[in-house]
Amino acid sequence: MSNKLLVGRYELIEKIGEGGMAVVYKAKDRLLNRFVAIKILRPEYTKDAQFVDSFRRESQAAAGLQHPNIISVYDVGHEGNIHFIVMELVDGKPLSQIIKEQAPMDYRRAIEITKEVASALSLAHKHNIIHRDIKPHNIMITTEGTAKLGDFGIAKAVSDSTLTETSKIIGSVHYFSPEQARGAYVDERSDIYSLGIVLYEMLTGTVPFDGENPVQVALMHINDEITPPSQLVPGIPPQLEKLVMKATDKFQSNRYRNADEMLAELKNIEFVTNMVGDSVFAASDNRNYRPQQNPVPMAAVQDSDEDIDGKGRKKGKKKGRKKWPVILLVALLLIAGIFGVLFATNTLSFGKVTVPSVTDLSYSEARKVLEDAGLKIEKGDKVNSDSIDAGNVAKQSPAAYTKVKKGTTVVVNLSAGKKTGAVPNLVGKYYDKDEITSYLKENGEFELGSVDYEKSDNYSKGQIIRQDPSANAVKEKGTSVNIVVCSGKKTVEETKISVPSLTGLSYTEAKAKLTSYGLTTGKLLYEESTVYSKGTVMWQQYGAGTKVSKGASVSLKISKGAPSTDTDNPGNNPEEDSDD
Repeated sequence: MSNKLLVGRYELIEKIGEGGMAVVYKAKDRLLNRFVAIKILRPEYTKDAQFVDSFRRESQAAAGLQHPNIISVYDVGHEGNIHFIVMELVDGKPLSQIIKEQAPMDYRRAIEITKEVASALSLAHKHNIIHRDIKPHNIMITTEGTAKLGDFGIAKAVSDSTLTETSKIIGSVHYFSPEQARGAYVDERSDIYSLGIVLYEMLTGTVPFDGENPVQVALMHINDEITPPSQLVPGIPPQLEKLVMKATDKFQSNRYRNADEMLAELKNIEFVTNMVGDSVFAASDNRNYRPQQNPVPMAAVQDSDEDIDGKGRKKGKKKGRKKWPVILLVALLLIAGIFGVLFATNTLSFGKVTVPSVTDLSYSEARKVLEDAGLKIEKGDKVNSDSIDAGNVAKQSPAAYTKVKKGTTVVVNLSAGKKTGAVPNLVGKYYDKDEITSYLKENGEFELGSVDYEKSDNYSKGQIIRQDPSANAVKEKGTSVNIVVCSGKKTVEETKISVPSLTGLSYTEAKAKLTSYGLTTGKLLYEESTVYSKGTVMWQQYGAGTKVSKGASVSLKISKGAPSTDTDNPGNNPEEDSDD
């Protein structure tokens, strides 16, 4: 369907994604001169009135949501049996790809992304819209790092007549809420459950439930308990783990009541961890440790410096009373308590070591550093990096400066160098500096290089004739693409060919050269010569540089060599005076 023009305005360029109900294309809005994304309902569903109605409701619902963390919807329409939505084209990549490349992610980054999605859900829920399909694939992360929630593909406005839908199980099974798996009542807390699963995956790099088929996974959501994320990845703040477990509780009533409540808790965790540090935060929250609000003054736990007689009168100071033993006891208790808190929060980590940073080191250097620290090393997948040289460590897990047990294996991802991509095909496109620059940027982050002009009979004026690098060549992002643009048709004179220099070449060489220029050999003449060796071209019909029509023939004179001294055998050439 590429290059199709919808309603005379939207030019479809290429397919960039697809889901269960629709296919998404990159397109150009000719009216506003901008690139957009267009979601088109699959043809097999256009005959189903229920699907078309669902698609229409999606369009109307999403168009009313204006939020920095929601992909904007610009237009809704149809042409014949083609139903489509025009949306913001996001410059970035889906969270699913980010998780694949970076997970387990730093919990601070995971909190930030979850906050932004929760903020988007807060607005949707206030408009009585339940997304029903929260998953990393539907969350785009822009190049600036902002999360944008999109694809309200099966969302619908909540009404009295659509509170339940037992006939269908909707959504993506790994992020199902238990009530979705049962086909039961779905509300805002169902989205909160799915967002909790997304946060779990960001923190651990894996979903809590996986199986051989969707039904098995759905049953796990209903029956099985989620493994706490800290059991998979150390260093997750306990209060953040508590948030994950609450958001993914089997029972809706035990989860956060709404997205605002979850968002407030995320902000509180972020504030506390930034202000007081992870270990103190963990101690005060997860180990039921609470600082004493009204500590007893030291004097209250010490013997008084003065005795009281039986009538309540002071009897005077007694030096050497049992004062210091009590002070010492209290001090020891306080010290023991402090050490207990530090040990419980891993601030004192007996048997544990701090993971050193090995980023930007070669594999052999990283291995030595980690082994010296009592840790093991393992190679992970290669990843692209703009800042780390190919072959050096671009990422590591566990992250640097976290505390782990001695002997822990640190997985390192070596850099594959800068991100590369296939150069898009520009030949045949009409040259417009801004448009071609944007097209190169959006299709591999390439740059527009030099622009030259040349006449051509095969292209219209303004069309791109050639490009360097050529289309589909794999190059680093940022590579400049040079182009040649047609400046118009050639004149009759410009279509003529310049005859090449042939003198001094052998006949075979001269014939090949004429062929390469689009010319042919004409009449061949032979003559003795003391200057040119036998078989060498000593004369050509047209001088070098002479313009002739394409396909024209050029007669040649070939040397017979020096005159013969044998009068009985003059040595005639069999090809003399013959045409080639």
